[in-house]
Amino acid sequence: MKSFLLLLPVLVQMCSAHYIWHILNAGGTSSSAAVRKPFNNSPVEQVSSTNMRCNVNPGQATQTVTVSAGSSIGFSLDNSLFHPGPAAIYLGKAPGSVASWDGSGNNWFKIAEWGAQFNPFKFIPDGLSQLSTTIPSNTPSGEYLVRIEHIALHSAGAPQYYISCAQINIVNGGGGNPTKVSIPGYVSASDPGLTVNIHWPTPTAYTVPGPRPWRG
Repeated sequence: MKSFLLLLPVLVQMCSAHYIWHILNAGGTSSSAAVRKPFNNSPVEQVSSTNMRCNVNPGQATQTVTVSAGSSIGFSLDNSLFHPGPAAIYLGKAPGSVASWDGSGNNWFKIAEWGAQFNPFKFIPDGLSQLSTTIPSNTPSGEYLVRIEHIALHSAGAPQYYISCAQINIVNGGGGNPTKVSIPGYVSASDPGLTVNIHWPTPTAYTVPGPRPWRG
């Protein structure tokens, strides 16, 4: 019992170090109802798993937010980015109604990423509680899943993905045709951006895993 009590503060700190992207920020609207909230705040650790799409057993969203191409899009956390690592935002075009799409198929493309800076080395998202970008103005209109990922790299060789998806309907879009990828399948477990030891030696270069962002 005594040993458990000594361990309890450590367990509490470990739990508080996890986080969920729980609010979608789209244009001038903020919505928690549009987010397919993960079952809990535990990360995804297997890049070959279908959980890489929208996390483990995500809840059902009850709203699809309409937003114009060229507007801002992003997510807020229920915590702050305690673990160091990069982040990215993807769009996945639903083949029909986004409410009934599970994210399967070669339908995804990256629209933003946040990597590292150097001298001194740190990841750009470190310590933040929200991230946002702009939907490329040439993005075709239609219903999409917007997906955010933060890759925690504090344990060398054991990346942790913190992921959420939200439902949006893009209007006033263009005729862009970005190269699309599937999730899972868009990254490999052997990607240098996942296997890197960020503690020693200090990295002097870093590339965020996955495709390069499409900006239209």
